[in-house]
Amino acid sequence: MYSATDPRAALAPAAAPRSDDPIAPFAAFELLDLDPAEVSTRGSRTWYVRAQNFVLAYTRAVAGDRLARGAAEQAHEYVVLVPHEGTTVRFDHADLPGAELTGRGVAIVPGGASGVTLDTDGDVVRLFDVRSSDLLPRCHNAADYAEPHPRVAPLQPWPDPLGEPAIRCYPHSAYPLDPARFGRIFRSSAFMVNFGDPRTGPRNPDRLSPHHHDDFEQVSLTVAGDYVHHVRTPWTAKLSQWRPDVHAAVASPAVAIIPPPTEHTSQAVGEGEHLLIDIFCPPRADFSARPGWVLNADTYPAPDHVAPHHVTA
Repeated sequence: MYSATDPRAALAPAAAPRSDDPIAPFAAFELLDLDPAEVSTRGSRTWYVRAQNFVLAYTRAVAGDRLARGAAEQAHEYVVLVPHEGTTVRFDHADLPGAELTGRGVAIVPGGASGVTLDTDGDVVRLFDVRSSDLLPRCHNAADYAEPHPRVAPLQPWPDPLGEPAIRCYPHSAYPLDPARFGRIFRSSAFMVNFGDPRTGPRNPDRLSPHHHDDFEQVSLTVAGDYVHHVRTPWTAKLSQWRPDVHAAVASPAVAIIPPPTEHTSQAVGEGEHLLIDIFCPPRADFSARPGWVLNADTYPAPDHVAPHHVTA
């Protein structure tokens, strides 16, 4: 249920869930309340949280500390998010020219030996799909995925990028927000990231957007401000699967894992700056089918069956 002014109102409505497969519980993690999985010799702290198809690595980095991935462990590209202004991130690669990203933005690093270095103390987020299997045991919630969740479709990577391999950087400053589209969306062959601009103050409680997804998880990463994630688990024929509604209050930085087909919406609360980043793995077909929504679609093609077209609600 979207308001008439929400660009997502033009999407085709999702079908009602019909399966009696178990529905995974909602989970949220305030990262600073957890012990980091890794602390470097310089003092950078990294937390790992996973979803069915990927691992999120959140690092509170010390200036000059290089976050490295070797060629053997990183055969596939990964995504880097810079959530805050005021820092420059340098990327190096054993086989490719380096690159820089200043301020908020998204970068996609090809497979192979590479590193990420911040010029000041700051936060950086890396997204690795489950083919980077060495990272799975490091996740705070690894036990939650000891068995695959049956409601979540497995990862099937989309086509490789066009052109020569390169570290591709997408600074926010080059992609101003447009009210005609939903947020600021980028995709790789395995990920889709919707990364908007911060908003000040609380979200209007009369303009929420409860909705569900049939077969994919949504991971909402809050990087500024306080939020409440409202989540409702639909009833199945099995009373044992029913759950009370969840209204999970989190402070940033926090990771929320929203399973299908739960009804959900996120509400910024309190004063000050709020910023939430939505992450999907693999990319969403419905967002990709909207002309102009995916800002790097010219480099990362969609599968043949996901042709951009106009959809009416």
